[in-house]
Amino acid sequence: MKLLLDTHIFLWGLLEPERLNRDATAELSNPENQIWLSPISVWETMILAERGRVVLRPDPAAWLRTVLSKMEFHEARINYEIALRSRDVRLRHQDPADRFLAATAMVYQLTLVTADKSLFGCRDLSVLRVTSRAMNKKGARGRVGKG
Repeated sequence: MKLLLDTHIFLWGLLEPERLNRDATAELSNPENQIWLSPISVWETMILAERGRVVLRPDPAAWLRTVLSKMEFHEARINYEIALRSRDVRLRHQDPADRFLAATAMVYQLTLVTADKSLFGCRDLSVLRVTSRAMNKKGARGRVGKG
């Protein structure tokens, strides 16, 4: 299966894996599956860090560069078709990140791994539903490597 990680799943998997349910953990660790990541998730992670919702050390850009260099993600590059399809995604809100991630999954024929209920019923979108097991109200704290 080809799995596209929603931003929170990307962060939970690295910083708070206990938040992922058993099924999600099994799929993400299955060597038969391909794990895909969109540049939108990198962008959204930077915004979360700027707003203080996640702390990544030594700094967000360095943390992301380290993770991206060490992990074997397939890059789901943004293209014209994704931009066009993002406007066809039927959501109750206008969140551009959700729209781009959903459109990316549709264009590349990926299954979006998400706990975002607003994406569960999205037409033409394959979704692996994740339920969170533990909540951290203070926000995630991340450190990869030295720093």
